[in-house]
Amino acid sequence: MGSAKKSSSADRKARIEEMRRAEHARERRNRILTIVASAVVVVGLVAGAVVLVQTQSDDKDDTASDGKTSSGKFVTGEDGVKTWKGTLSRTHVDTPVKYLSEPPVGGDHNQVWMNCNGDVYTKELKNEHAVHSLEHGAVWVTYTSKADKADVEALAAKVKKTPYTLMSPDEKQADPIMLSAWGHQRTVTGADDPNVDKFFEKYVQGEQTPEKGAACQGGLSE
Repeated sequence: MGSAKKSSSADRKARIEEMRRAEHARERRNRILTIVASAVVVVGLVAGAVVLVQTQSDDKDDTASDGKTSSGKFVTGEDGVKTWKGTLSRTHVDTPVKYLSEPPVGGDHNQVWMNCNGDVYTKELKNEHAVHSLEHGAVWVTYTSKADKADVEALAAKVKKTPYTLMSPDEKQADPIMLSAWGHQRTVTGADDPNVDKFFEKYVQGEQTPEKGAACQGGLSE
């Protein structure tokens, strides 16, 4: 009987040891599975972050157009007027546009124009709205803080009595006073510069107008 008891005790110890080994094996498998799962989650998070950054980058690219359908350059004529030689796109967009000149003389623009029935604005305009006014045949008078106050006042008086014109400050432009129409632009020395009247006479609802006769009222007033 003693021998039988010893055999039973040994078998029990063997089973217990086997159970311990099995438990240790399960614990190792669980640890490995946990590590693998964690790694998969981390990889997923990293991949998601990369996609998010790329998407945000793409969105930023999409929020500003550089006028890819517009191309060309200015050519200055003997009369001092710069004429755009190339293509000026006319697509309506609801995003900011990176224009090829300042002030712009055409290109993609917002579907809502700035009122241009002799309207004088004291704050800078969004180019996207003013360009739409140019499409309707308006002449846009712009000036910087370097322009003489008397010239600004005289030009404002002229604009106020001239349909299809508008005026606003623009600190980003190169010269103190500039005149712009669709596809055309020039610098003038002051309100008494004879080129002011010449530019108005030629380009207010001139032949360059893409949408001649389109309204200059019913748009934005500020």
